[in-house]
Formats: sequence, C-alpha cells, structure tokens
Amino acid sequence: MYMTVKETAEYLSMKESVIDKLILHNRIRAIHDGEQYLINKEQFVSHLEEMEKYKQMIQDYLNEPMPEDIDVKDED
Repeated sequence: MYMTVKETAEYLSMKESVIDKLILHNRIRAIHDGEQYLINKEQFVSHLEEMEKYKQMIQDYLNEPMPEDIDVKDED
C-alpha cells in the first residue's frame, strides 16, 4: 500500500517537511509518479515494531523497584 507524503506524516506523527527531507536524503524510500512522492507503508512496519519493543523495555526498567540501600558502615 502506498501513501502520500501527507498520509505518511500523519502515520508517523511527523511534519510533512520532515518527511520531504527524509525522502530527499534517501532515508525513506519513495517513488515519484510525476506529480507527488508515494511511500510504501510496509517499510515502516518493522521499524515501528522495534520502537514498541524498546518503549516496553524502557517502561519495564522504569517500573522496576529500586533496590534497598545497603547501609555500609566504614570502619577505619
């Protein structure tokens, strides 16, 4: 499924100008149909899945309880 730059910006929650720059710098693959750039939606699926995994890992880390402070007495 192909999306326009506007649809891609909405899908990725980014500005259209950022999507345009990413296309021009070959960071996003796109084809030009003579009038507009079309972007294949499938290229973002694995990226978004990885981002969700990382978000979950970070959230798990943040939710982990802090270890109790060991009261170490220095005997010099």
